[in-house]
Amino acid sequence: MELFDTATVLTRVLTSGVVMSIEKSDRELPGLERLLTKRTGRARAALFNSRTGALHGALAGQGLGHGDTVSVPHTDRESLAFLAWLGLTTETTETTETTETTEPGGTPAYDYVELTQENADRLPELAARATAPVLVVDLTGLGFGPAAAVLTDSADVWARAERLKIFGAYDLRTMWTQEEADADLVPGVQFNYRLSPLVAACARMALTHAVRPAATSGAHS
Repeated sequence: MELFDTATVLTRVLTSGVVMSIEKSDRELPGLERLLTKRTGRARAALFNSRTGALHGALAGQGLGHGDTVSVPHTDRESLAFLAWLGLTTETTETTETTETTEPGGTPAYDYVELTQENADRLPELAARATAPVLVVDLTGLGFGPAAAVLTDSADVWARAERLKIFGAYDLRTMWTQEEADADLVPGVQFNYRLSPLVAACARMALTHAVRPAATSGAHS
């Protein structure tokens, strides 16, 4: 990504004075959410400040937690250790870049796409191949810091994933009044998974620029 583009985005966000996700007037997080839903064809997006946070949100959003056994796409040792720390027993499936699954794990609880600057233009294609009810998109490889998203068509999955975050969408509705919006969604514990508007702005810039060039045709003079 061009340094000029990055500097322009950072200057815009810093000049706005909105650099925390708890600000009501923040536009960067909703902007990234809209872009991701458009590119993936999913109805809702929940943003997280790490891949492991998004994995937690993807599973908690489906009501999966301590004591459950879940099939997950083949992932790194650190993520598996984190899921074990959450009390989950995991069965991994063999996957390709497009998260196609084979035995022995069966259908995974979520599909997983890891984006980099080299494959970011392929997000719609990769998302179209996902079959699980939840899609986790890791944005860290875009180069602006840890970031990830949980994409789903389910309002309930989205709500539970959002409620897992301190100062997620539900907290922003209630923090000024101290009145709980939906007591049934309150988890036993919340985590500091909220994404910075600065990182969101840069990730959105990278995805916006990651458009595959149109094919040219005809003879060259």
